[in-house]
Amino acid sequence: MTVRKAWLVAGLAGSGGLGFVVLLMVGTYLVAGSMESGGGGGTVALDGESVPAAYRKSVEDWGNLCPAINPALLAAQLYQESGFNPNARSAADAEGMAQFIPSTWAAHGVDGDGDGKKDVYNPYDAIPSAASYDCKLASYVKDAPGDQTANMLAAYNAGAYAVIKYGGVPPYSETQNYVKTITTLEKSFAKPVTRLQPSQQAAGAIYYAQKKLGTEYLWGGTGTGAEGGRFDCSGLTKAAYDSVHVELPRVANDQYNAGPHPARGELLPGDLVFFSDDLSNSRAIRHVGIYVGGGYMIDAPRPGAVIRFDPVDTPDYFGATRVTSAGAQALPSDGPSTEPPFAPASPSSPASSPSSGETSEASEEPSGSATDAAETPASDTSDESSASGGGSPSGRPGVLGAAGAR
Repeated sequence: MTVRKAWLVAGLAGSGGLGFVVLLMVGTYLVAGSMESGGGGGTVALDGESVPAAYRKSVEDWGNLCPAINPALLAAQLYQESGFNPNARSAADAEGMAQFIPSTWAAHGVDGDGDGKKDVYNPYDAIPSAASYDCKLASYVKDAPGDQTANMLAAYNAGAYAVIKYGGVPPYSETQNYVKTITTLEKSFAKPVTRLQPSQQAAGAIYYAQKKLGTEYLWGGTGTGAEGGRFDCSGLTKAAYDSVHVELPRVANDQYNAGPHPARGELLPGDLVFFSDDLSNSRAIRHVGIYVGGGYMIDAPRPGAVIRFDPVDTPDYFGATRVTSAGAQALPSDGPSTEPPFAPASPSSPASSPSSGETSEASEEPSGSATDAAETPASDTSDESSASGGGSPSGRPGVLGAAGAR
């Protein structure tokens, strides 16, 4: 066992009284062998389950429109803007999955599905329009020094003129944060090409969850004194990672995007494991637990049950996330907009579009378990105050121009 594996196992063993958890984790790390070799190298291929199935092909196809973008980056933008909600609206009049404002849509909207209409609420128009606009901005700033994708994202947020003026990402805190947020979220939507590094916070998160074993479940519970220290499933996972200074979103389907996604055979203790009745749609995730090794997790399963060990290999197992501090920090604090989705009725579109809303955790237990702006170089938006966003329904800066929305 390498030094890197030993830190986690020794840390847990030193905590005392963890018997079963330590045995599971030691076994898992020994079986993992060379798990950490190679690191979590970069890739631009889309993770298969990270985007709702109805939109996956469109994101994959249009995400390769120009060298400045890739499918994972495009998915990160759409998630940041609306949580893949085609019917999203913001107080700044930003509309649809990609959160275009009407004037920008009029100039840059694309009839992606060929039905003769450019509909901002049709995801099969909005997705290609987002990609096309990305590439248009990239062409405006192609001669600016620095990273092409970072410059495109900066132009998306602050305007192309600002990128040209400053010779790259301008010195606006919002714009710099936006570039960092999207490029970090990109990793959550990218398919890993090498084995992922273990989470440095895993031991502490598991230790916290283990101390809650036997605690009664409470729907909506976050462990407060007023709630008698009780939790629901995502309340437990959030509190566990809060204890090691990693702030996760409140609900399970947003926690899924807090890092890259290891395959089932590559799970390590501390990974979050997710369950859904719709295995094609990450937004339909309804349950989450903390993997502890040996095929088991600690979870808060359902009303009437207590926090306990449960197996993860059930028919509704959706996937897993290796939580990273950067990935969690990049997520909208309150999650993206969760209005009911719009289902376009175009011939080339799927018959219906999946729900993108937060799912109720009142019945979370895994089924089948053995347990109960200025857009062109023509105008200047160089003043930082003009780069203040807030147009996206997520409450985070929007992705287009100085207005913070497309």
